[in-house]
Amino acid sequence: MTIRTKLQLHSLGVVAAVLIAVAVLGGIDALRATTLPALGAAIAALAMSELLARALVKPLHDLRDVSVALVRGDLAARPSLSATGEFEELATAVHRLSEHLVSRIMALRAEDALLGALIESIDEGVVAIDTRGLVVRINPAAREILGVTRSLSFSPDHFPRVRELQRAVDAAFRGIVTDPVETTIGGKVVSLTARPLPRGGVLIALFDLTAMRKLETVRRDFVANVSHELRTPLTVIGGFAETLLDDDPPPELRRQFAATIKAQSHRMQRIVDDLLDLSRLESGRWQPKTSSVDLRAIAIEIATTSAPAAAEKEIELRVDVPETLGPMEADATALRQIVANLVDNAVRYTSSGRIVISATNHDAGRWVRVSDTGQGIAPEHLPRIFERFYRVDKGRSRESGGTGLGLAIVKHLVEAHGGRVMAESTLGKGTTISVFFPDRSENMS
Repeated sequence: MTIRTKLQLHSLGVVAAVLIAVAVLGGIDALRATTLPALGAAIAALAMSELLARALVKPLHDLRDVSVALVRGDLAARPSLSATGEFEELATAVHRLSEHLVSRIMALRAEDALLGALIESIDEGVVAIDTRGLVVRINPAAREILGVTRSLSFSPDHFPRVRELQRAVDAAFRGIVTDPVETTIGGKVVSLTARPLPRGGVLIALFDLTAMRKLETVRRDFVANVSHELRTPLTVIGGFAETLLDDDPPPELRRQFAATIKAQSHRMQRIVDDLLDLSRLESGRWQPKTSSVDLRAIAIEIATTSAPAAAEKEIELRVDVPETLGPMEADATALRQIVANLVDNAVRYTSSGRIVISATNHDAGRWVRVSDTGQGIAPEHLPRIFERFYRVDKGRSRESGGTGLGLAIVKHLVEAHGGRVMAESTLGKGTTISVFFPDRSENMS
């Protein structure tokens, strides 16, 4: 029952009580004499009750409407402060409550936006599952690791079928925290943890360890390769040194031993020098100092230096760099080392035929190529020949004196110029190594 109805009934009740009292005390005649005035009084009472009801109901309706609007999310709704008395105090209190509510909601929205931005930007995958068992938050890193593209909210059944992941989620729903577990998801090595949320649900954290494990493998392989490369010359040097100390070989044999020791020590020196060069290149401590360089002159210089080794194997060494090609922008020392390493490699793996150093302008830059007619490289080995210590024919390359680092150094030197390197080869027909130097590169200094 509304306030207006209660006031009207109260007014009518008062009039009715007066009429009954008159009838009892004065009789019917008195009642008749007072009926018309009583009716007028009743009408007046109803009118006054209506005015009073309006004065009371309007502020209450205003407060009700503001409260409903706030509940529906209209944060701009405010009660009128024109009321008087207790209604003014109530309206003021509701107004202050609205201001505080808006301030609190804005703070929560800002905090949620910040938290969302942090979760979206981190490299670690984050997945939140609510009490209904639906994924309600998943960041891009987790989507990439799990291979999920579905929109929120969705069931964890759409995750890859990985036993460790399912066990961790089930345990977290039972309130058990899962310590970091390493597993494989979609070909990636992943460390995953799962923990229950305070108000129910599960939080899953995923960290991609693939790159880290790959680096660890490369490091182990590198240490093993270096140890293996140095062990051979050290064993040879140690063996011949012991022979010279323990025995008294003839002078000719002594000279042969000394020559072998010298050659193996030079081989170790080349390995160490190449390792130091490669370390500087990979760490970024070396940057090319570019200038205008005559590639043709450098190619002729390298060909002249390598001619005796090529002649021993009856290899024709030719320079096919046109004089009209003009100079190029590069680090002269690095360019000389690149061409020398490529020619040295070609001579080492070519038993007969020819080696050609050539160059052309193309694609807003210059291509420098070293082609040979050697044994060639099998397709399965071709993508890996620029790795450190990678050898197609390990035994033959060691016999020929290679360190296994030449092509890796070439690759890093070219990339430091902002260029790229590629290899083409056919078994039994030969190999061409091509390096590209752009005319302008942000990596040049």
